Amino acid sequence: MENTQNETETSGDKQDVLIVATKLKHYIREKSGMNTSSAVIQVLSDRVRQLCDAAIESAKQDGRKTVMDRDFT
Repeated sequence: MENTQNETETSGDKQDVLIVATKLKHYIREKSGMNTSSAVIQVLSDRVRQLCDAAIESAKQDGRKTVMDRDFT
C-alpha cells in the first residue's frame, strides 16, 4: 500500500493527516524562526485525533449529537 502526502499507515490502519503542514510550518517559522520536522505533522494529527475522540465521548455523555468547543476542555 502506497502512502500519499495526506495519508500514512499506523498499525496497519490508514490514518489521514489532519494538520495543514504549510500552515503549521509557517506559524512555527514566524513565531520562532525554527524549521519543522515532517514527523511533527503525523504526531500532531494523532494528538488531534485523541482530542477529538475525547470530545466525542463528552458530547455523547451529555446526550448531544454535536461536538462543541466545551467538549475539548
